[in-house]
Amino acid sequence: MSTHIPWRSWRHVTKLDPDKENTPELINRVLESGTDAIIIGGTQNITLEKVKHLKMMCERSNFPVVIEPSQSKVVDLSFEYFFIPYILNSQDKWWCGGAHIDWVHSLRKVFGSYDKIPWEKIVIEAYVVLNPEAAVAKVTKSAMNLTMEEIVSHAVFADRIIHAPIVYIEYSGRFGDPEVIKAVKENIKYSHLFYGGGIDSKEKAKTMGQFATIVVGNIAYDNIEKYYNTIF
Repeated sequence: MSTHIPWRSWRHVTKLDPDKENTPELINRVLESGTDAIIIGGTQNITLEKVKHLKMMCERSNFPVVIEPSQSKVVDLSFEYFFIPYILNSQDKWWCGGAHIDWVHSLRKVFGSYDKIPWEKIVIEAYVVLNPEAAVAKVTKSAMNLTMEEIVSHAVFADRIIHAPIVYIEYSGRFGDPEVIKAVKENIKYSHLFYGGGIDSKEKAKTMGQFATIVVGNIAYDNIEKYYNTIF
């Protein structure tokens, strides 16, 4: 495996939602914050026009801006990477294979051949969604009430069997259990670990950051000063 994989060195990532109010002032504050990268992605009401507009606002940055598409029609092929969510605990096949096959089919039409698809830009994120109140949990019909052992087993399946480059533990809006993140980190060998959910302080950022790349989103919209405190 190549050691030159930029996202493996990221410590702090900011996720911006194309469906939220992305003012020039907000974007400028985020770009100046010290975050390592920006992920453009969201669950609801996402259009290609919104994605392109937000990308244009972020383009003056000198660090990566990647897309996390929720559906094939919002993929902008000019992004450096496509982080593709694969929801391991979804009870709907669409989110753990169906959407991905549909997207590959769409890409073949665009490029004319499977061999011409820029596979090096495509990064699978094997998600385990753990907040039942989150929009992503409801949309993907994710199975909740998982024990720690079951969560770790999901992560190890992604790591050892499907060889996902990224395992992503997502509490989305709620701060999760550090012991869960620690257990996942200790049991995956190849995948890089991302964590998202409820980080609104330096203390929480450091707590999860010792095990994973942290992804911060909502707090940037709710309170930009608290967002700044998540940089460590």
